[in-house]
Amino acid sequence: MHTQFVISLFLLQEVIPVINWLTKTFSPSVLATIVFGALALFPTLLLPTTPFKWVAGLTFGYGIGFLLILAGYVVGVSLPYLIGHHLFLHKIKRWLDKHPIHDAVVRLAGDGDWFHQFRATVLIRLAPVPFTVFNYTAAATGVKFGPYLAGSLLGLVPDIFVAIYSGILIWTVAEAMEEHTPVSKLRLVLDGVGFGLTVVATIVIGFYAKRKLEQFHEQEERQQLL
Repeated sequence: MHTQFVISLFLLQEVIPVINWLTKTFSPSVLATIVFGALALFPTLLLPTTPFKWVAGLTFGYGIGFLLILAGYVVGVSLPYLIGHHLFLHKIKRWLDKHPIHDAVVRLAGDGDWFHQFRATVLIRLAPVPFTVFNYTAAATGVKFGPYLAGSLLGLVPDIFVAIYSGILIWTVAEAMEEHTPVSKLRLVLDGVGFGLTVVATIVIGFYAKRKLEQFHEQEERQQLL
């Protein structure tokens, strides 16, 4: 409870004012450029992108916000892959050799045909594999760029919806805490239920993806023994 209180206090005191300043200072077109630029460049720099996904959802709603985030991620997941492939391939392979747990998982994406690589990439994105780790290490697995990009975009869909829902919910709660800003109880309930259902669905999908990855790994081990 203490941790949750600290996180909530941080969001209300630090993050919300920044988002409020951004949405009031810049026009929607400028905000779209900022959000796209952050989502395109920050993954390469290993910087968090969640606040900008909140801005996208708050400013443009679920539909346009989702498409804007997805467009930014097209560049955001491509740059680390290309940089890793062309500049740091040997260093990444050595890093994977020193981290066998990550190595065993991410290398599943490099096996098989286009569809197998696509499916493995989707599962890796859905499973609790660090986002930035797979961005850079994917190139060392042998996965082709096409299935990597397509699988990444599909696998990131639940994460995007969780970010949009959480941003809208946090904003609604922040408004409700301000005496001069009336917020209906129905809106709070709907935003809360939507966020809760999205989180539960994401967790279930994550467990399913993790189990499927384990099955893939077991199948490959059996094939190697034959």
